[in-house]
Amino acid sequence: MLSITGGKGGTGKTTTTLGLARVFAARGRPVLAVDADWDLPDLGALAGVPRRTAFPDGAGVVDAARDATEAVPGDAREPVRVLPAPERPAERDPGRVFRAIAAETDAGTAVLVDCPAGAAPDAVAPVRAADRALLLSEACTASLRDAAKIAAVARRVDTPVAGAVVTRATVVPSGVGDLLGCRVVACVPRLDEPATASRRARSAHREIADGLTGDRESVKSRRTA
Repeated sequence: MLSITGGKGGTGKTTTTLGLARVFAARGRPVLAVDADWDLPDLGALAGVPRRTAFPDGAGVVDAARDATEAVPGDAREPVRVLPAPERPAERDPGRVFRAIAAETDAGTAVLVDCPAGAAPDAVAPVRAADRALLLSEACTASLRDAAKIAAVARRVDTPVAGAVVTRATVVPSGVGDLLGCRVVACVPRLDEPATASRRARSAHREIADGLTGDRESVKSRRTA
């Protein structure tokens, strides 16, 4: 389970979650994309499914995850299932929900969690339950500092930081890896068109996936092409 997180809103977490889901599905891996931003859910809308759905608290959410809406049709070898935010989120315990998803989802499924920004308890819950965290930040100083705080939070709850993505940029500012304490796996350029329809965004999402799965030669070849 990979939590996609950052210190500020608007850095591209939702778009990256869905973009990575498409990449893994196209490579033949089952995918479950989960909207953890229960106050401001966007993943469902971006994927073309409802923003919210009914599911029970605790272990029962796993059944809802198994029945999650299939979305993002196309040339993917496997469907992308999307679990939207719950109806009546105040009645749900996010810690229990994300622990259940992490523990009971099939091991072969790539679980990608679109997290809320910041370090409030509802934002930390999916990070704590995840196997790894992926940081997203814009290239500006304020966004990078906030991302560094989230990196520290992730490590404090024993979730390794798998890497970072710098968004709305074509180059990585000097010292970003040292500041965040992890490698930068990709840059996502500023886009004039919707990210879901952008070839440049799709290329960046493939680079992120390769960086997360250790395919560094593929990453290197795309950067030097």
